[in-house]
Parts: sequence; C-alpha cells; structure tokens
Amino acid sequence: MHSHGVGSLRTGVPFMRIAQAGSLGSKSQVQVSRTEASRTRRPSGSVATPTCPFDTILVGDCIETIDRLPAESVDLVFADPPYNLQLEGALTRPDQSLVDAVDDDWDKFESFSAYDRFTRAWLTAIKRVMKPNATLFVIGSYHNIFRVGAALQDEGFWILNDIIWRKANPMPNFRGRRFTNAHETLIWATKSAEAKAYTFNYEALKAANEDCQLRSDWFFPLCTGAERLKDASGRKTHPTQKPEALVGRVLLSASRPGDVVLDPFLGSGTTGAVAKRLGRRFVGIERDPLYAEAARARIEGIAPLPEAVLAGTPSKRAEARIAFLSVVEAGLIRPGETLFDARRRHDAVVRADGTIAVGAIGGSIHKIGALVQGLPACNGWTFWHRAVGATIEPIDAARARLRETWGEAEGRAASPDPATKNPRDALDKPETPPL
Repeated sequence: MHSHGVGSLRTGVPFMRIAQAGSLGSKSQVQVSRTEASRTRRPSGSVATPTCPFDTILVGDCIETIDRLPAESVDLVFADPPYNLQLEGALTRPDQSLVDAVDDDWDKFESFSAYDRFTRAWLTAIKRVMKPNATLFVIGSYHNIFRVGAALQDEGFWILNDIIWRKANPMPNFRGRRFTNAHETLIWATKSAEAKAYTFNYEALKAANEDCQLRSDWFFPLCTGAERLKDASGRKTHPTQKPEALVGRVLLSASRPGDVVLDPFLGSGTTGAVAKRLGRRFVGIERDPLYAEAARARIEGIAPLPEAVLAGTPSKRAEARIAFLSVVEAGLIRPGETLFDARRRHDAVVRADGTIAVGAIGGSIHKIGALVQGLPACNGWTFWHRAVGATIEPIDAARARLRETWGEAEGRAASPDPATKNPRDALDKPETPPL
C-alpha cells in the first residue's frame, strides 16, 4: 500500500475519479514530479491553489499532490509509507524457491538520512491538510516505524497510542537466524498536543468487544484468498496489501460516516474500498499508474453499506448534560423518595433542591455516594438506585427518560405541530412515565 515519488520523469497524469467529485472542485491534470527534490517540502510561495475532489485517486508524487489539497480538509489519515526494507539480495525458502518479497524501486532509499528527509516532508504536508482535531494512523515494521515515530514527535504530532497488529499467519523466518517477524506497529497521533476533541468511538468499540475496552494489540491474518488482488498471471498486484479488517477497525475507531479519509500511499486501494463501504469519503494518492488502475477497479466494485447499518453507538460524552435537580423538577424522582445502593447497604433521602441527605449530611448524588463508601469519588447516577414496583433501577434510568423527552420536544420544536401552540411545553411539563 505504499509507494513514493522517485525517478527522473516529469509528466502530467489525469485524476482517476471514483465517484462524483465533492465540493472541493477538481483539476483535469496534476503535474507529477518524480525527482529526488520532490521529497523535500516546497516553499509555500510555490504551492498551487489547493483543489481536489473527494472519492478520487490522484496519480502523482504524494507530497506535491498533498500540497494541492485544501488546508484543514481531512478528518483522518491512514498512511502506509515505504518500509525501506534494505534487502540486499533475493530471499529463498529451504526448497530454494524464491520468496515474493518487496524489492520494488519505490521501497529503496540511498540512505537512512534520505528516508528521514522523505518522512519529514510527507508528515509536514499531511499536517497542513489535517483538521485541528484530525488524527493520523501510520503503519510500519521494525525497519522504519521507529524512525517515523521520532519524526512524528519532531514535527509536533502528539502520539495517542501505538498498536500492535499481530499476524495470524506471518511469513516464516526461512534462514533461522531471527525470531519470526509476526507483527507490525501502528502509531496513532493527533497533529498537536492541544487537539483534545478528536474522534474516538469508545462506546461502540467497547460494545463490540464483549463490553470490554478494546486493547492496543489487534489480531488479524495477512491479506490472502479472494481479498488479495492478483494480476492476469496470478501474481500479487501489490506486495504489501493490507487486510480490509485491519483498515476497517482503524476507520471505525477514529472516524464517523461522512468524514474525509486521506491515504497518501494508496497502493492497492484498501483504504478507499473500506471507506466507501463504511460511508466515509476518501482521497487516495498513488504514484504508480498500474496500482492506481487496480485500486480504481477494486473500489468501483464496492457497494456502500446502508445508512441504518452504519449508525454508530451514541457517545455519552456527546449527550446533553442533565442535572439531578432537573430530574427531580420533572417529577421523575420525587422529593422525600429514598435512594439506596444496589446491595441496600446505604440509604439517602432526596431533597427538594436536588441534593440528597444521609442523616444531617447533604450534598450531590456523587458527593454523598463517595462519602458513604469512604471513596474519593463516585458516579452517583449508577451507584444510587430506586424502587420501581417490585424491582429496582439505577437513577440513571430516570435521567435517560428525561433526555429522551427533551429530545422529542426539540424535534417538535424544529417541526411544530399546527395543533400545538408551544411545542416546547414538554420541556416545562414532561410526562411522568408509568412505573
């Protein structure tokens, strides 16, 4: 999934549009520079007016092409840059058959310093087009990921996690001189330490993982079988095609439907294919026209999932804040009512002012919950319960009912019923649900 601009040819290559261009507009051609100088960031005065359509593969040098994109236009970047494997000769199996390894020109650099210059250049270019709260995933092996990580920090990115992709079916170490290389590393980062409102779909990931927090070690097989693109002779179209499941988890973790995903080293088009299926928009950059054509054909065959399937799990952090007093004022919990913990070890009485009291000591549901347990903090919404008929429920259930009522009232306010003089009356006099 990765190639970069090297060589000596300068040519114009048309955009390869996958779908209708987006609001950014389009250009009929892009000049592609494949010289060593193209690895170095150009002065800002020489950058053309940034324009680029969405849902498109742009054929050209990644840095020059990124410079054509509008500033702060991308929500998520997935980058699979050249690994710089430094292979010194052909690899053979014990039976002397050749290993189909990465030996393409795009993975060759004259020195580590040349690779570092290239890395800093594309990171600088990427940073300009990332929105303030966008994030970047970059994947690599031990050959390059430590150099990329150092460059990320040098360029001001803020690392959130490193994630291990543990391969279910890694290639063996044929010479028996090292451990089997069974993983790759992804670095997840924001463009600065100040970016706090980045997308992380924590609730959805946890729910899909048996209600356990998703860990930073991911287990996926290599891309094989029908998913693997092959040419007419049966050879792999691209040597480092990533599995769709891996890229899918990245997009589901850190983007939402409609977000723009950029892949500056598109290769076989996995990012574009997954983005289209998951209702994201994408911009893919690839310097090799053969890879770009294979990616184009692949993406054209992808059908987006229905919107109902893509609906995400609501984030609790995004929900409107509701005070316990509001729940009391709405009549969902009444003054004088007794609250207790799930094991009925502690009792508290609800006061009319929205506080609760244990004996003569009063305070918030959180403060009193912490006090009776001898703890520094407590989530009162889940700690305190109330009787509902023959059962008990956390007081958070009453808050959820009020939030639902408020949401319905907001909807009626947006589309008022002619028979209703004031559609926000439900906010003032919410109906108490049956108990």
